[in-house]
Amino acid sequence: MSSSRTESIPSPDQSNGKATSRHHRPLGGDTARNTRSSAIVDLSEKVLNNATTSHLTQPRKPSWIRAKLPGGAGYEKMRGNMQKHGLSTVCQEASCPNIADCWSRGTATIMILGDICTRSCGFCNVRTGKPLPPDYDEPVNVGKSVALMGLKHIVITCVDRDDLADGGAEIWADTIKETHLQAPNTSVEVLVGDFGGDRRALQTVIEAKPEILAHNIETVPRMHRAVRPQATYVRSMGVLKQIRDAGLVSKTGIMVGIGETDVEVVSLLEDIQKKAQTEIITIGQYLQPSRNHLPVDRWVHPDQFKEYERIGLELGFRVVESGPLVRSSYHAEEQVVLLESRKQAE
Repeated sequence: MSSSRTESIPSPDQSNGKATSRHHRPLGGDTARNTRSSAIVDLSEKVLNNATTSHLTQPRKPSWIRAKLPGGAGYEKMRGNMQKHGLSTVCQEASCPNIADCWSRGTATIMILGDICTRSCGFCNVRTGKPLPPDYDEPVNVGKSVALMGLKHIVITCVDRDDLADGGAEIWADTIKETHLQAPNTSVEVLVGDFGGDRRALQTVIEAKPEILAHNIETVPRMHRAVRPQATYVRSMGVLKQIRDAGLVSKTGIMVGIGETDVEVVSLLEDIQKKAQTEIITIGQYLQPSRNHLPVDRWVHPDQFKEYERIGLELGFRVVESGPLVRSSYHAEEQVVLLESRKQAE
């Protein structure tokens, strides 16, 4: 079973102060690419509930954390498509452990608006820095590429673009419209940021009517300052509420094992349902991309993931994808099918 601590939850000041006070550089960013040239730094004190651990290397993964090595005909075909059409994928940029599984099944997550993020989250392996100007031809090119790939379902995400006045909302909307126009048999799922709390920018994306509109809340309220320093729990909940109020299918995702307790996870699930009635949620194990990111606090057992799923369905989520290697777009096409079948059965 899970190794979570349920006895006492550290206060935000105790846990987040420890997590944010010792970074020698911004969290996130181009860390995996620079690890060899960087000094080894002990980040063990950044574990929000773990003041006693002192490790310089990443902890050994348990037996249930086993990702397939990339390879095979399906994988090579998908990689060729991405290279041919000059598409970035979050699968590669974020070092997703499911890249072999998803690409071999013909599923990928396209990333628009460049591959450099303006934010520096403590868990994310996407590069941080000053992005290039947006490519206003990108929506048309993405639409053409999706049409050529002949997919039933496509997931599109992006880096945060706080440098743009609308956070990239106009390009987002144009990308959704072009994909619908050029690939009418492909359902579109988009994973967006919080647009800095700009409700009008989010509404621009909503009005393009993607089949699924997702925004990841990522972690429990107590940990946001350390894990997502340029975002807030309240703002993300507002995004989910606005999606719900617009009548679109809403989706979110969280990670566990970064310092929260199971009590906090359940409380978070309850809060999402109470305030936003989100339909789909993904729950996965946090994996530390490099030594410059927040360390893993605990390895959550598969049985506990099954318990999260049971609780989530009981609370009102229609689809709960919960497992050690689950990420926000994992089995996205199957989630669409399952969602429709459960709606019809209600």
